[in-house]
Amino acid sequence: MNIWQGQRVHLRGVEPGDWETFDRWDQDSEVARLCYHVEFPRSQEAMKKFAAEAALAEPKGHAYRWMIETLDGVPVGTINTHSCDPRHGTFGYGLAIAREHWRQGYASEAICLVLAYYFRELRYQKVTAHVYAFNEASIRLHEKLGFQLEGRLRRMVFTDGAYHDELIFGMTAEEFAARHVGRQTFEVSISEGSDAHPPSHS
Repeated sequence: MNIWQGQRVHLRGVEPGDWETFDRWDQDSEVARLCYHVEFPRSQEAMKKFAAEAALAEPKGHAYRWMIETLDGVPVGTINTHSCDPRHGTFGYGLAIAREHWRQGYASEAICLVLAYYFRELRYQKVTAHVYAFNEASIRLHEKLGFQLEGRLRRMVFTDGAYHDELIFGMTAEEFAARHVGRQTFEVSISEGSDAHPPSHS
Protein backbone atom coordinates (compact mmCIF):
# COMPACT_ATOMS: atom_id res chain seq x y z
CA MET A 1 0.00 0.00 0.00
CA ASN A 2 1.21 3.48 -0.90
CA ILE A 3 -0.46 6.40 0.87
CA TRP A 4 0.13 8.57 -2.20
CA GLN A 5 -2.02 6.35 -4.42
CA GLY A 6 -5.79 6.33 -4.67
CA GLN A 7 -8.31 4.65 -6.93
CA ARG A 8 -7.76 7.09 -9.79
CA VAL A 9 -4.50 8.95 -9.24
CA HIS A 10 -1.17 8.82 -7.51
CA LEU A 11 0.95 11.75 -6.40
CA ARG A 12 4.67 12.00 -7.14
CA GLY A 13 7.42 14.57 -7.03
CA VAL A 14 8.17 16.85 -9.96
CA GLU A 15 10.78 15.56 -12.42
CA PRO A 16 12.94 17.74 -14.72
CA GLY A 17 11.21 16.21 -17.75
CA ASP A 18 7.87 17.61 -16.57
CA TRP A 19 8.81 20.97 -18.09
CA GLU A 20 7.07 20.01 -21.34
CA THR A 21 3.86 19.23 -19.47
CA PHE A 22 4.00 22.52 -17.57
CA ASP A 23 4.72 24.36 -20.82
CA ARG A 24 1.66 22.81 -22.48
CA TRP A 25 -0.58 23.59 -19.51
CA ASP A 26 0.73 27.16 -19.47
CA GLN A 27 -0.91 27.82 -22.86
CA ASP A 28 -4.45 27.64 -21.42
CA SER A 29 -5.25 31.17 -20.28
CA GLU A 30 -8.71 30.27 -18.96
CA VAL A 31 -7.28 27.68 -16.57
CA ALA A 32 -4.68 30.25 -15.52
CA ARG A 33 -7.50 32.70 -14.78
CA LEU A 34 -9.30 30.13 -12.61
CA CYS A 35 -6.14 29.24 -10.72
CA TYR A 36 -4.43 32.59 -10.20
CA HIS A 37 -4.01 35.12 -12.98
CA VAL A 38 -2.91 35.25 -16.60
CA GLU A 39 0.87 35.57 -16.71
CA PHE A 40 3.22 36.98 -19.31
CA PRO A 41 4.39 34.27 -21.74
CA ARG A 42 7.18 32.12 -20.31
CA SER A 43 9.99 30.70 -22.39
CA GLN A 44 10.78 27.02 -22.64
CA GLU A 45 14.09 27.70 -20.90
CA ALA A 46 12.20 29.26 -18.00
CA MET A 47 9.97 26.17 -17.80
CA LYS A 48 13.00 23.89 -17.85
CA LYS A 49 14.53 25.87 -14.99
CA PHE A 50 11.26 25.80 -13.02
CA ALA A 51 10.90 22.02 -13.38
CA ALA A 52 14.55 21.37 -12.60
CA GLU A 53 14.42 23.48 -9.44
CA ALA A 54 11.12 21.93 -8.34
CA ALA A 55 12.55 18.44 -8.86
CA LEU A 56 15.42 19.17 -6.47
CA ALA A 57 13.47 21.22 -3.94
CA GLU A 58 13.16 19.91 -0.40
CA PRO A 59 9.93 20.54 1.51
CA LYS A 60 10.03 24.02 3.04
CA GLY A 61 8.32 23.85 6.41
CA HIS A 62 6.04 21.10 5.06
CA ALA A 63 5.26 23.10 1.90
CA TYR A 64 5.61 20.79 -1.10
CA ARG A 65 4.53 20.30 -4.73
CA TRP A 66 3.27 17.06 -6.27
CA MET A 67 2.44 16.03 -9.79
CA ILE A 68 -0.96 14.35 -10.11
CA GLU A 69 -0.89 11.33 -12.42
CA THR A 70 -3.40 8.71 -13.43
CA LEU A 71 -2.54 5.15 -12.47
CA ASP A 72 -1.41 4.75 -16.10
CA GLY A 73 1.20 7.47 -15.62
CA VAL A 74 -0.55 10.32 -17.45
CA PRO A 75 0.05 13.73 -15.78
CA VAL A 76 -3.29 15.47 -15.20
CA GLY A 77 -2.44 18.32 -12.83
CA THR A 78 -0.45 19.57 -9.89
CA ILE A 79 -1.13 20.21 -6.21
CA ASN A 80 0.98 22.08 -3.68
CA THR A 81 0.75 22.95 0.00
CA HIS A 82 1.64 26.38 1.37
CA SER A 83 1.21 28.59 4.44
CA CYS A 84 2.06 25.60 6.65
CA ASP A 85 2.14 26.54 10.34
CA PRO A 86 3.05 23.55 12.56
CA ARG A 87 2.59 25.60 15.74
CA HIS A 88 -1.09 26.28 15.03
CA GLY A 89 -1.57 23.22 12.84
CA THR A 90 -2.93 25.07 9.81
CA PHE A 91 -2.08 24.94 6.12
CA GLY A 92 -3.42 25.76 2.67
CA TYR A 93 -3.05 24.25 -0.76
CA GLY A 94 -3.21 25.09 -4.44
CA LEU A 95 -4.36 22.80 -7.21
CA ALA A 96 -4.85 22.85 -10.97
CA ILE A 97 -6.20 20.16 -13.28
CA ALA A 98 -5.61 20.36 -17.04
CA ARG A 99 -8.80 21.09 -18.94
CA GLU A 100 -8.84 17.79 -20.82
CA HIS A 101 -8.92 15.94 -17.49
CA TRP A 102 -11.78 17.80 -15.81
CA ARG A 103 -14.78 15.89 -14.45
CA GLN A 104 -12.89 12.67 -13.82
CA GLY A 105 -12.66 12.84 -10.02
CA TYR A 106 -8.92 13.55 -10.10
CA ALA A 107 -9.06 16.82 -8.14
CA SER A 108 -11.12 15.45 -5.25
CA GLU A 109 -8.93 12.38 -4.83
CA ALA A 110 -5.68 14.36 -4.98
CA ILE A 111 -6.98 16.78 -2.35
CA CYS A 112 -8.04 13.96 -0.04
CA LEU A 113 -4.68 12.17 -0.37
CA VAL A 114 -2.86 15.32 0.67
CA LEU A 115 -5.29 16.13 3.50
CA ALA A 116 -5.05 12.59 4.87
CA TYR A 117 -1.26 12.89 5.04
CA TYR A 118 -1.24 16.28 6.73
CA PHE A 119 -3.96 15.41 9.23
CA ARG A 120 -2.94 11.83 10.01
CA GLU A 121 0.85 11.94 9.66
CA LEU A 122 1.95 15.52 10.36
CA ARG A 123 -0.70 16.35 13.01
CA TYR A 124 -2.12 19.40 11.26
CA GLN A 125 -5.60 20.24 12.49
CA LYS A 126 -7.12 22.56 9.86
CA VAL A 127 -6.87 23.33 6.16
CA THR A 128 -8.04 26.52 4.47
CA ALA A 129 -8.79 26.96 0.79
CA HIS A 130 -9.26 30.23 -1.09
CA VAL A 131 -11.56 30.02 -4.12
CA TYR A 132 -12.46 32.75 -6.60
CA ALA A 133 -16.19 33.47 -6.54
CA PHE A 134 -16.52 32.97 -10.31
CA ASN A 135 -15.05 29.45 -10.12
CA GLU A 136 -18.34 27.64 -9.61
CA ALA A 137 -16.88 24.17 -10.20
CA SER A 138 -14.32 24.66 -7.42
CA ILE A 139 -17.00 25.95 -5.06
CA ARG A 140 -19.09 22.82 -5.67
CA LEU A 141 -16.01 20.63 -5.26
CA HIS A 142 -15.18 22.04 -1.82
CA GLU A 143 -18.78 21.89 -0.67
CA LYS A 144 -19.02 18.22 -1.71
CA LEU A 145 -15.74 17.43 0.04
CA GLY A 146 -17.21 18.82 3.27
CA PHE A 147 -15.49 22.19 3.49
CA GLN A 148 -17.34 24.97 5.31
CA LEU A 149 -17.65 28.44 3.82
CA GLU A 150 -15.99 30.66 6.42
CA GLY A 151 -15.87 34.03 4.75
CA ARG A 152 -15.93 36.22 1.66
CA LEU A 153 -13.28 38.79 0.81
CA ARG A 154 -14.81 41.38 -1.48
CA ARG A 155 -13.15 42.58 -4.70
CA MET A 156 -9.87 40.74 -4.13
CA VAL A 157 -9.27 39.64 -7.72
CA PHE A 158 -9.16 41.61 -10.96
CA THR A 159 -9.34 39.58 -14.16
CA ASP A 160 -11.05 39.75 -17.54
CA GLY A 161 -11.92 43.40 -16.93
CA ALA A 162 -13.80 42.98 -13.65
CA TYR A 163 -13.28 42.66 -9.88
CA HIS A 164 -14.29 39.46 -8.12
CA ASP A 165 -14.68 38.24 -4.56
CA GLU A 166 -12.58 35.51 -2.99
CA LEU A 167 -14.25 32.83 -0.86
CA ILE A 168 -12.58 31.16 2.12
CA PHE A 169 -13.36 27.50 2.82
CA GLY A 170 -12.12 25.55 5.83
CA MET A 171 -12.10 21.99 7.12
CA THR A 172 -10.83 20.59 10.43
CA ALA A 173 -9.11 17.27 10.93
CA GLU A 174 -12.14 15.98 12.81
CA GLU A 175 -14.50 16.97 10.00
CA PHE A 176 -12.26 15.26 7.47
CA ALA A 177 -12.06 12.08 9.56
CA ALA A 178 -15.84 11.93 10.01
CA ARG A 179 -16.45 12.29 6.29
CA HIS A 180 -13.56 10.50 4.61
CA VAL A 181 -11.42 8.27 6.86
CA GLY A 182 -12.31 4.62 6.53
CA ARG A 183 -13.98 5.02 3.15
CA GLN A 184 -12.67 2.77 0.42
CA THR A 185 -12.33 5.66 -2.00
CA PHE A 186 -12.41 9.44 -1.91
CA GLU A 187 -15.05 9.61 -4.61
CA VAL A 188 -17.01 12.82 -5.08
CA SER A 189 -19.87 12.62 -7.55
CA ILE A 190 -19.76 16.08 -9.08
CA SER A 191 -18.55 17.80 -12.22
CA GLU A 192 -15.10 19.09 -11.36
CA GLY A 193 -13.30 22.04 -12.79
CA SER A 194 -9.97 23.51 -11.85
CA ASP A 195 -9.41 24.55 -8.29
CA ALA A 196 -8.89 28.23 -7.62
CA HIS A 197 -5.66 28.29 -5.74
CA PRO A 198 -2.51 28.70 -7.72
CA PRO A 199 0.48 26.39 -7.59
CA SER A 200 2.57 29.58 -7.55
CA HIS A 201 1.49 30.31 -3.97
CA SER A 202 4.13 27.98 -2.56
